[in-house]
Amino acid sequence: MRLINEYTYEIKKSKFIGLYYEVESIEEVKEILESLKKEHKKARHIPYAYHIGPLAKKSDDKEPSNTAGGPIYNVIEKKHLDNTLVIVIRYFGGIKLGAGGLFRAYSHTANEVTNI
Repeated sequence: MRLINEYTYEIKKSKFIGLYYEVESIEEVKEILESLKKEHKKARHIPYAYHIGPLAKKSDDKEPSNTAGGPIYNVIEKKHLDNTLVIVIRYFGGIKLGAGGLFRAYSHTANEVTNI
């Protein structure tokens, strides 16, 4: 596992921290997620998506359905990335963004963090 890039995006006081990893297995994905959940205890949500060979998964982590994991996964798919894990850690700033705002914020963060 290797952290390739990091990107932070702020909108309406919410902070979205994008992390782009190269991974080889589901075990690596689990290790990274467990570590980040300990490190970012005050984060409201930690949605993610990965693509490793024939395996793919996306998680909204309690955000409204398809506003977080879906947009992250769409970026991975559009860029044809493999052995990839993209995580976006969200710190809520107190202002609701709405479903469209969340979708755009997660898409933007995933797109920027994978621009290398």
